[in-house]
Amino acid sequence: MTRVLIVDDEPRIARLVRDYLEHAGFAVSVAGDGREALMRARTERPDLVVLDLGLPGIDGLEITRQLRRDSSIPIVMLTARDAETDKVVGLELGADDYVTKPFSPRELVARVRAVLRRQSAGGPADRLVAGELTVDLARMRVEVAGRPVDLTATEFGLLAALARQPGRVYTRSQLLDAIHGVAHESYERAIDAHVKNIRRKVELDPAHPRHLVTVFGVGYRLADA
Repeated sequence: MTRVLIVDDEPRIARLVRDYLEHAGFAVSVAGDGREALMRARTERPDLVVLDLGLPGIDGLEITRQLRRDSSIPIVMLTARDAETDKVVGLELGADDYVTKPFSPRELVARVRAVLRRQSAGGPADRLVAGELTVDLARMRVEVAGRPVDLTATEFGLLAALARQPGRVYTRSQLLDAIHGVAHESYERAIDAHVKNIRRKVELDPAHPRHLVTVFGVGYRLADA
């Protein structure tokens, strides 16, 4: 059974999310603060974390930072409506998706499922090649000129979407649709944050990218040579 860790210091919200996820077939545990969240993540090894950013003590951004030091576990953030900066920082730290409070529990369940689908996507012989980049869909592995690259589920999904048609220009809106697969507000800065992360990992010089190229005024494309 797929295991989800909920991290939220508001018991009412934590119970609501737990009840919906359990009804959807997930095994759920709950942590009420950052220290407990890190302990449970390391001992229980959940398949995904639903993480409130506004925690006392160790906040959600620091938890994301610490989890990303040695793990690519999917993270869905819960954010306040006016916390745009937190959304961008959280995505740049490696979170996979976000849901804005107040939120629909059904939408949250759909987001959780979408992130997990991205993590497990791929057939037995699916390999995409674009120049020096190789994307192994079955094993969720990426190599650049033979060098392995560790990506989060959402970063992998974004790169795989681009790699399916190297040279094609995708708008930010098209990339949002490709990686989320569910209704999603048009928060295009999320794509920019993920692209920044991918470039940091696959480019020799992220300030002058050779692989993941910006098409100004339109979006992004993956170089095909």
